[in-house]
Amino acid sequence: MINLEELSQLCNELGCRIIPECCLAEYTTFRFGGACRALISINSAESAAKLIKYMKEKSVRYDVIGRGSNLIVSDEGYDGIILLFGNDFSGIEINGNTIRCKAGTLLASVCVNAQQSSLTGMENLFGIPGTVGGALFMNAGAYGSEMKDIVISAEYIDENGEIRTIKKDEMNLSYRHSIFSDSDYIITSVTIELSDGNSDEIKAHMTECMAKRSSKQPLEYPSAGSTFKRPEGSYASLLIDQCGLKGFTCGGAMVSEKHSGFVINKGFATCSDVLELCDKVKAIVKEKTGYELELEPVVLK
Repeated sequence: MINLEELSQLCNELGCRIIPECCLAEYTTFRFGGACRALISINSAESAAKLIKYMKEKSVRYDVIGRGSNLIVSDEGYDGIILLFGNDFSGIEINGNTIRCKAGTLLASVCVNAQQSSLTGMENLFGIPGTVGGALFMNAGAYGSEMKDIVISAEYIDENGEIRTIKKDEMNLSYRHSIFSDSDYIITSVTIELSDGNSDEIKAHMTECMAKRSSKQPLEYPSAGSTFKRPEGSYASLLIDQCGLKGFTCGGAMVSEKHSGFVINKGFATCSDVLELCDKVKAIVKEKTGYELELEPVVLK
């Protein structure tokens, strides 16, 4: 049972904003989804830890989101509390070749700060939507680079609400996977290590990466980015193309005609539309090619 009055009082003491019955559509890049019981904008790791301890003690259901760029939210919403690691919990500290970022910091902002400091190693990640915490959670990557190539450590809140530190070799990083995606651990900060470089060359590389994205991906439509993980031995977009599914539609959801690895919201899609479309695509690809596609975004319901 959620006592919103008591929870609001705790948020007030911690200086965290709370929005009761918050519609989650505006907090996801897919732009659909129902409401949660309340959304709390986190402002520090300590506040997050105290809130998590409170909710565990009270048996309150909760989950964490960043920019919502790898998220599919149910039309019925989420019967619990959402902790938002966003603008209120962002910040960057640069010390030589290392950058420490609060989890709610946009990954693109980290890339720009690295470029301005003549630090190279994360140019290929420029343009990936979302926060640095979300990027580490799923070991985000592009053009041959992944978060595992640059991360050296992270701070997180464990299952008991305690703040801990974890080193890279303990993170179980692999393709679109980490220890965080297999546990209740919540990332609060990420520390990366880069190399010295030339600021102008880094900027040119970043501009090139963004141009590639714009030319090949349907950035003009709401989506959750790449919809399916890459199956071993092939590519999701190639298999979907081979099955003639470009432009395949369910309600307001459509397999992008620009890049078939993306399911897009044409403007009026629901969660049901997207999940129905994804299920049909998976079934057709399995029948025609033998490959089993796996959703990349997290489904929140």
